[in-house]
Amino acid sequence: MRVAIIGGGASGLMCGAVLAQNGIETVIFDGNEKVGKKLYLTGKGRCNLTNACDVKEFLDNVVCGKKFLISLINRFSSFDCIKFFEDNGLKLKVERGNRVFPVSDKSSDVIKTLQRLNKQNQIRLNCKVKNIKHKGDKFVVVADDEEVFDKVVVATGGKSYSTTGSTGDGYRFAKAFGHNVTQQVPALVAIQLKDNLGSLQGLTLKNVSLKAKFTNQDGKVESKSLFGDLLFTDKGISGPIALSMSSLTNRATDIQLALDLKPALSEAQLEARLLRDFDANKNKDIKYIIAGLLPKSMIEIFLDKINILPGQKVNSTTKQQRLDIIALLKHFPLEYKAHYPLESGIITSGGVSTQQINPKTCESKLVKGLYFVGEVLDVDCLTGGFNLQVAFATAQGAAQDIVLQNNN
Repeated sequence: MRVAIIGGGASGLMCGAVLAQNGIETVIFDGNEKVGKKLYLTGKGRCNLTNACDVKEFLDNVVCGKKFLISLINRFSSFDCIKFFEDNGLKLKVERGNRVFPVSDKSSDVIKTLQRLNKQNQIRLNCKVKNIKHKGDKFVVVADDEEVFDKVVVATGGKSYSTTGSTGDGYRFAKAFGHNVTQQVPALVAIQLKDNLGSLQGLTLKNVSLKAKFTNQDGKVESKSLFGDLLFTDKGISGPIALSMSSLTNRATDIQLALDLKPALSEAQLEARLLRDFDANKNKDIKYIIAGLLPKSMIEIFLDKINILPGQKVNSTTKQQRLDIIALLKHFPLEYKAHYPLESGIITSGGVSTQQINPKTCESKLVKGLYFVGEVLDVDCLTGGFNLQVAFATAQGAAQDIVLQNNN
């Protein structure tokens, strides 16, 4: 048997590794000068390669394609993924939020591990596949030359980070074979705001809640809340909870955003604290009290929203102003403008319709011997290592099926 894998990213390399371990002749085509180009950038260069959680929690973090992934994740879970890499010499560690990284904090070590496992495979670099044709029960892959294969695995990625080679070719191949491809929108992307909060650029807020109210695709009003860390950018917000919220709202309308700056405290608890602080600091400026609650760079912006001067004395603060402070701490509005474009997204939401893909093997239901794995599929998750786990699990599903067919 001879197999072609189109794309040398996370899913392509994982698929190739399993096929190599089972002695199947495999050729990996990649249009870049090196494999794993996008993988190298993940986790800010540290590579958050999976999330050490059980299957139920994993599926709770899937935005699109949950039903499709049930069998694949059960067969190659996060813990199976951890075992796979550690058995192959890569030492891993688990950090906050169950995020799994290489001990070295180098994504290059993940790539090196996968490269080593693909050593016996042919890897064609700077070799862009132009077309895939069906010829009887074989496939003709058209790149620099035309080559015949028994099986083809499309692992081309999505359309985000096109500089890494994710140019949407997989969607073109899928359509050519009659597959439906859903609309692609950015996922895990920063959010632009209308608010003039540029002075907060670079500020990270830890342990806050980002709340969103929006109208979903079915015209129903939904509310979501995510707890964690948030980063202010020059034009909006980023960081884990902003990125995840972008995936939950990337097909929504009428989006309203707000921050709960003190999610661990109720309004009654905040009022009790303010009363204590006011009583102990009657002759000080109100900004002194707010400085005990918020980062310095937020103080003036915060007080301006409720029309209180930073130099106003505590003893002249009214009950209504105190209630306004509490209300703003629990609901700090952020005026939504737009999601950053698809090119900026960490991953792509949308892709090859999973209704036409076997949920156990990732083989096309329309064309026998043709597989789709990884980000090219209409599957995406929240941030935290879940998307790479999908890449690895779908690749394993396809590879194991090819191995099984080869042995029969």
